[in-house]
Amino acid sequence: MNDEHPDARDEEQTVASVRRILTITAERLRSTDAHDEALAQFVAPRRVLLVFTKDAVLLPVGRVWRLGVFLLAPNGTLYATGSTTRAVAPGYPGFQSVSSENRRDYRAAAFRGPFARGETVNFGASEVDLAPSALRTSTGPLFLRDERALVRWTVTASDDSAVDLEQYLSDRVGLLLERPAES
Repeated sequence: MNDEHPDARDEEQTVASVRRILTITAERLRSTDAHDEALAQFVAPRRVLLVFTKDAVLLPVGRVWRLGVFLLAPNGTLYATGSTTRAVAPGYPGFQSVSSENRRDYRAAAFRGPFARGETVNFGASEVDLAPSALRTSTGPLFLRDERALVRWTVTASDDSAVDLEQYLSDRVGLLLERPAES
């Protein structure tokens, strides 16, 4: 006899459907050779031997497709977007604002990394927990309501304006595949 609550079974089915959607989406993007971006981990500057400072660096973690508020890995792992920079020469300090200098530091870290010049590098992205209990209480971009997987497409969007995950991904994949070629 199964003592599991009926709603829990429905949520498990919804999460299984979410995983299928992510797998199908990743396969579609892979088969169309869609534009992907680097996913990296930021390593802050640190002292070595109390004398030298080791510069901050962005270390490659993998490749992802940018789908609005999500990053999708080829294996179907879903991330909530974090920060983005480009692997370009950082320029000289301008001391205009702290945020400007932070962005320059991130560009420098990407530039020092093993990324192609000009490449977009994503970092600070967090993996979306696909457990039903986590999605039920999620304040992130993906959440469950009434056994439906919904997307908060912006941090300021209310739950009432959330959109269906499958439709959201379909729209975002369409935009990614229609992306103009880079010159």
